[in-house]
Amino acid sequence: MADINAYEGSREGGFEAGFGDYVALLKPRVMSLVVFTALVGLWIAPQPVNPFVGFCAVLFIALGGGASGALNMWYDADIDAVMKRTAGRPVPAGRVSSQEALALGIALSGLSVMMLGLAANWFAAGFLAFTIFFYAVVYTIWLKRSTPQNIVIGGAAGAFPPMIGWACATGGIGLESLLMFALVFFWTPPHFWALALFMKDDYSKAGVPMLTVTHGRKATRAHIFAYTLVLAPFAIWLGFTSVGGPLYLAVAVVLNALFIAGGWRILRRNEEQAQADGYLVEKRYFRLSLYYTFLHFLALLVQHWVGAW
Repeated sequence: MADINAYEGSREGGFEAGFGDYVALLKPRVMSLVVFTALVGLWIAPQPVNPFVGFCAVLFIALGGGASGALNMWYDADIDAVMKRTAGRPVPAGRVSSQEALALGIALSGLSVMMLGLAANWFAAGFLAFTIFFYAVVYTIWLKRSTPQNIVIGGAAGAFPPMIGWACATGGIGLESLLMFALVFFWTPPHFWALALFMKDDYSKAGVPMLTVTHGRKATRAHIFAYTLVLAPFAIWLGFTSVGGPLYLAVAVVLNALFIAGGWRILRRNEEQAQADGYLVEKRYFRLSLYYTFLHFLALLVQHWVGAW
């Protein structure tokens, strides 16, 4: 990691960290998806869980997700400072020191894993520990700066939470949890590549080898469309398992049809067309991707309630 001592100087200029700055270290927007998918994985599992135990389990999974975010911000402070999208984060902005971010990340990692083991089971706790390690070390420290496959492989970290939630209830892994993992895993690359299409300069300046930087935007467009085709069968397959049903299937078919159609429109465009309309199609696809995963998991939750009723 590049030396980030330069970012500490601004704290001496009178900036004091507030509670909101420490919350921002936990990446609350990312953590909200982690919490929701973990909650759904726990809720729809075949073994019922005591509501209080379930609440504690989701809380500790959320803390583990926040720990990953803090460790990511600690290590990535140098490239965050270069990118417009991330320059205002607490560490590069100088409101929180890198040492504080590291200490918070380590403390929350240990606390979340230990408490999840006590609240639920040690298999789920071990799974959470592996997820934190995967995001902080495998993705942040290794993959992100070394390969254009960073998002592809690193996306596994964001796909583990529903499996952890399922493991909290069952103590193991099932086909349904694997398909929930696949849903998030194959969604992650096109989601971030669509963002990279209209944020390429940020990644280039920071030296992050995103696909747009290493292989160009034409190749990125082809990859986005290919992943939408790979993603759809897993999303729909989930509807034929014990956690699926007609309501979920209807939602999955509509969303994946829209996702594939959006990927096709991106594939057919060239840079001249994209620049002419300010990357309108790419931005719409990215906006759709923000709702894609949430609506799938919401459909699973509603399907479960309908089935129970």
